[in-house]
Amino acid sequence: MLCATTRPLFNSPATHFTTRHPLLRRYSPSCTTRITMSSTPSPSTIEHIVLFNVKPTADATQLSAMVNGLNGLNTLPMVLYLTAGKLHRDRSSSLSFTHMLHSRYRTKEDLANYSAHQDHLSVVRSSVLPICDDLLAVDWVAGNLEGPIGVKPGSAMRLQLVKLKEGLEETKKREVFDVISGLKEKTSGIEQLTYGENFSPARAKGFEICSIGVFGGIKELDSLESDSEIAKEKDKVRDSIDSLVIVDYVVPPSPSNL
Repeated sequence: MLCATTRPLFNSPATHFTTRHPLLRRYSPSCTTRITMSSTPSPSTIEHIVLFNVKPTADATQLSAMVNGLNGLNTLPMVLYLTAGKLHRDRSSSLSFTHMLHSRYRTKEDLANYSAHQDHLSVVRSSVLPICDDLLAVDWVAGNLEGPIGVKPGSAMRLQLVKLKEGLEETKKREVFDVISGLKEKTSGIEQLTYGENFSPARAKGFEICSIGVFGGIKELDSLESDSEIAKEKDKVRDSIDSLVIVDYVVPPSPSNL
């Protein structure tokens, strides 16, 4: 993916809540861990990402309650795949995050139903909001998903969110998408790549273009940093980008990943 001021590159509307809590009012975090490796993607799959910034005052018990509580939602029928845990690395140029969830759904309606489910709301209110001081959420339609819906434990993922410069021409925006879409062919280590335009802008802090690359492990992901071909691709669109969120995450072998 791309990078403006940060070197690394890929290198449903969800229901709005009526609670008075400022974070819950703007965002609808949801996460769990479930692997459905035998499932195959539908013509379009909904990607849902929530990034959490946990307060430094949160203790181990609170962290465990948050991650385990979120992962415990994996029995809800609308969920295709969910994983939640601590980030391996945050490479963002402006914002800071500590934890991530990645989940997949067949339709926007399924995502909205999950977000509004009472079990989900209970975990968010009791275990997430008390210890998080910032959240960011994006959703996009991944019509380009190839391979299994589930991501196997031990895989490394790079999430990149792009905020474009204000007033950017549509042709320049398309160039950014073209660079992202061409990365899978140029990088042998990427096992799966999805990308799309966020359809939940109210919760995204202005980030519009989203992508996830799945790698066999951290070694394969880190090899991007020395790939000169990827660097050249990034340079093509650097001037179109205002800011980036870039995080690396390793799918945990168990629901808890503190």
